[in-house]
Amino acid sequence: HTHDTLQDPPHSAAAEGGQGEDECFSSVCVQAATKLLDEMCHLTAQSLSPMDTSDHFKVLKLLGEGSYGKVMLAVHRKRGTPMALKFFPRESTSLLSFLREYNLSLSFCTHPSLTRALGIAYSTPSHYVFAQQASLFGDLYDVILPEVGMEEDCCQRVVSQLCGALSHLHSLGFVHRDLKPENVFLCDSACRWVKLGDFGMVKARGTRVPEVWYSSPYCTPEAEIPSTDSWALGILTYAMLTGSHPWDAIDLDGPELGKKDRIPTAPQFACFTPLACSFFQALLDPRPRLRGRPEDALSYLGGDWMMEKERVRLEEERKKSRGKGAIRNMKEMEGRGER
Repeated sequence: HTHDTLQDPPHSAAAEGGQGEDECFSSVCVQAATKLLDEMCHLTAQSLSPMDTSDHFKVLKLLGEGSYGKVMLAVHRKRGTPMALKFFPRESTSLLSFLREYNLSLSFCTHPSLTRALGIAYSTPSHYVFAQQASLFGDLYDVILPEVGMEEDCCQRVVSQLCGALSHLHSLGFVHRDLKPENVFLCDSACRWVKLGDFGMVKARGTRVPEVWYSSPYCTPEAEIPSTDSWALGILTYAMLTGSHPWDAIDLDGPELGKKDRIPTAPQFACFTPLACSFFQALLDPRPRLRGRPEDALSYLGGDWMMEKERVRLEEERKKSRGKGAIRNMKEMEGRGER
């Protein structure tokens, strides 16, 4: 089943009809949220204290590392509370960007599937640091087997939680812009509770960026947000189900990109049921204004997404890969580099 055999999702017409009301609400919401965030950053900047990490925390191991810096698992020496300490190098991080991520996570990320800061922020001679909730079971990257993916029911649990997390951020006037497996953290091994994290690329709704900000399968073919999160959710879901991406790259220069007949069609969607194809069609519509919202995707949950033959094949592949995958994950969890 490919996209061209399916009708437009039922919400598409409504998306056009309710555009004026949505834009009016978004404008007010964005202004209020960004103003509050700016005020919080101003206040936090005045109270940010220098501190020696080892005086207050016992650092246990590296949880993750990237262009932003690194995240370490630590225990508070007095309280014994486990937490993640996120270190940002001062030489490559502006104080404002550090404070924005900290305050956003502290005060706006109240949804259970968003990683929340813990109210501890300080500086060292080399780093800005804040504490956040620790997810002790790694991230989604660790459980997606290459070319195989993960169990469908597990995938739907993750999608359900991410829909809620993204909808919460959007309702406050923010867009995540960096949804990918490495930024979805696991609170248990079966993905019954996951948390979206890493808010360093968050922007206010309605913001335009000059071009795609980095090369990734999760980037949209356009620069406008907030529908970037919907696109990334569609690509992430495909990756969870298959262990691969639907396209190697997005054709940013294609003259037909915005035309009505350019709904993505690809043979790699043939392994999905009509229900799943409708889900992908909604989230991966190349026309940003007709792209479904994360909350719209909830209506596609509960039914079968994989065709029976493909489901059986993938389950057999997963059985073969489980032993190898467990060994690989144990090694990587000891100290993961940037992906």
